[in-house]
Amino acid sequence: MDLLKRKIDQDLADWKKNPDRLPLIVKGARQIGKTESIRSFGRTHYKNIIEINFALQKQYKGIFDNGFEVDTIVKNISLINPNLEFVPGETLFFFDEIQDCINCATSLKAFRLDGRFDVICSGSMMGINYNEIESNSVGFKEDYEMYSMDFEEFLWAKGYCGEQIEDLYQHMLQIKPLSELEQTVFSDIFREYMVIGGMPAIVNTFVKNNHYGGTLKMQQQILLDYEEDITKYASGLDKTKILNVYRKIPVFLGRSNKKFCISKVERGARNREYVGVVDWLENAGMINVCYCMELPELPLKGNYDPDNYRVYCLYNGVKNLAFRRNL
Repeated sequence: MDLLKRKIDQDLADWKKNPDRLPLIVKGARQIGKTESIRSFGRTHYKNIIEINFALQKQYKGIFDNGFEVDTIVKNISLINPNLEFVPGETLFFFDEIQDCINCATSLKAFRLDGRFDVICSGSMMGINYNEIESNSVGFKEDYEMYSMDFEEFLWAKGYCGEQIEDLYQHMLQIKPLSELEQTVFSDIFREYMVIGGMPAIVNTFVKNNHYGGTLKMQQQILLDYEEDITKYASGLDKTKILNVYRKIPVFLGRSNKKFCISKVERGARNREYVGVVDWLENAGMINVCYCMELPELPLKGNYDPDNYRVYCLYNGVKNLAFRRNL
């Protein structure tokens, strides 16, 4: 897969320029391009990159068994792979899928105080146990929220340059009409974006082939992967109820009154039986919850109705597929 330009590229470069940088935790849903972007950054800006994926390389979970001192961690990593080099100031530790190794978060304090190596962590489904990660590393890490590709990044993938995109932005900012050609071209591209979504692998396939062939199957797989994550990580809650809510989102959005109502998820459903389900999906990075405002005044959090809300799939490509599945 060709590496696509992402906004995180510049943000990571800016992070490295900061002499007081903290270990970085990049959060976001699966398959939005976290690993590829961080790996590319590491290869470009460092002599060595120590990449460990705790989901795929489970033996590395034991590197923290003897404590969290950096020298101990380096020694344990070297026991597993003696071919790695650890050059102070020129080495990036990239810990991927840290939701599968909470102990990794505890080590960030030691890395920060040691100061010889930069550290970037990433993971998906982190919101569901992030309180534990936060408590283990509070004050010694920086959080970064990454999302799927937005429309500007989609335009980059299509080959449009910054000057062309800035011109489009200024037209919108100044409420200045586009030419007929501009209106036609960018409207068509926006429709493509709404159908394809912002998952990098799917965008790459679409741009490379210049047609939709194969993208539907890729979207279907992502939707299945998300549902698999629910069954894997939903501890303490009824997984069936979480799946029921997730699968019913298109049904509610297809109605004239799009308000989400637990009692209509299934026959006989009661609110007390679904306590925490919507929160779990939101914390897992799978949905957006949009609350109805009682008054259009600041502060917004003090003027919304917590019982009147709509639920949206976080990524439009997945949402469109979910709509088709519910036909």
